[in-house]
Amino acid sequence: MRTFNGLDDVAAAVGEHLGHTEWQTITQEQVNLFADATDDHQWIHVDAERAATGPFGSTIAHGFLTLALIPSLGGKLFQLEGITMGINYGTNKVRFPQPVPVGARIRAGVEVLEATPGRQGMQVVWKYVIEIEGLDKPACVAETVTVLVA
Repeated sequence: MRTFNGLDDVAAAVGEHLGHTEWQTITQEQVNLFADATDDHQWIHVDAERAATGPFGSTIAHGFLTLALIPSLGGKLFQLEGITMGINYGTNKVRFPQPVPVGARIRAGVEVLEATPGRQGMQVVWKYVIEIEGLDKPACVAETVTVLVA
């Protein structure tokens, strides 16, 4: 796990790839709970019997579920010390090149793309690539933006 000690430490890491998280399995329970939380019960996500004969051969995770896992995945790869809080400021780019079948294992790689000082601290752009074990295309590529307040 990488530990950043303050804003200057984050800024010094621009251009650095922080490594990869451990693999974790996407479960049908996660997908169902996400469907309930977002009221998105499309059959490709929640109907295993129908999805088995559909275009993906099984149920798949919502793309936005994969995106929503980014804070958790990042927290398993790095931590921020000497910072009062981090605020999600949004995303610059998000793509879902490959669906995540339920039961597949994913992991995230993270790179620090930018760190720009501002009035409230520092705006940091992180690039996340969420991979699916055994597949060439990633599940998600996203540039997230966080405001770190010292």
